[in-house]
Amino acid sequence: MSEVPSPLVSVDWLAARLTAPDIRIIDASWHMPAANRNASAEYAERHIPGAQFFDIDRIADTASPLPHMLPDPVMFASRMKKMGIGDGHRVIAYDTSGIFGAARAWWMFRVMGHKDVAVLDGGLAAWVTAGQPVTDEVPNFSERHFTPRPNWSLLRKRDQMLANISTRAEQVVDARSSGRFNATEPEPRPGLRGGHIPGSRSLPFGEMLNPNGTMRSADELKSVFARAGIDASRPVVTTCGSGISAAVLALAMSAAGMRDAAIYDGSWAEWGAEWGADQALPVET
Repeated sequence: MSEVPSPLVSVDWLAARLTAPDIRIIDASWHMPAANRNASAEYAERHIPGAQFFDIDRIADTASPLPHMLPDPVMFASRMKKMGIGDGHRVIAYDTSGIFGAARAWWMFRVMGHKDVAVLDGGLAAWVTAGQPVTDEVPNFSERHFTPRPNWSLLRKRDQMLANISTRAEQVVDARSSGRFNATEPEPRPGLRGGHIPGSRSLPFGEMLNPNGTMRSADELKSVFARAGIDASRPVVTTCGSGISAAVLALAMSAAGMRDAAIYDGSWAEWGAEWGADQALPVET
């Protein structure tokens, strides 16, 4: 299985390979509850031909109290097998927001060791704007064996983030809005404090994207990271509200040719929770 040379593919690239037997397309759309949108229902109405719905909330550790946490490799492999996604397939993820939930799916596959995965630049909007076809037909693929080869270097957990406050071995970059980072805007989820992980830097994920939802050029991305004070030679961990937009930063770093970024899966949904005085994690505002 060959790794794709870039984490992004264009509409033209996908259109030319739409029916290739080694291609599997997933719609990984996800929306904040406040958006009052149903990603699954939108998929049922229209999607790229051959695409299957990749439900980030269900392909997850459903036993966790935190939203859409990474599932264990056995569960992930089982779900992919049933979807007909397996070894030797090139997975292309897209979403209806340009680049958002698709970045999370891209990261999930890479954590599970499946390197042949990319994101459709600009998502469904770019596909439709280019005059490409959509359908409401749901494909039915035969089961395919999926071999997980977990790469835990791309994942960070609470204790690792806590230890990093003292060591500062890794740069922590927060993809939420500056208002949420600085506790001048309320968190969209109840029961969360305002602020950020001590020592982290703010870099809202929207700065990675052009107005049409496509990813900015590699040179532009490098400039954005440099302006945010991020040293490209040092390791980075990205974080956000619940591990979705953090993946956009990780994807952007990969698109810019920078080193792989890890993601703090629990993100602010875990760190900012009101655990009680004996369990409260340190917060800066």
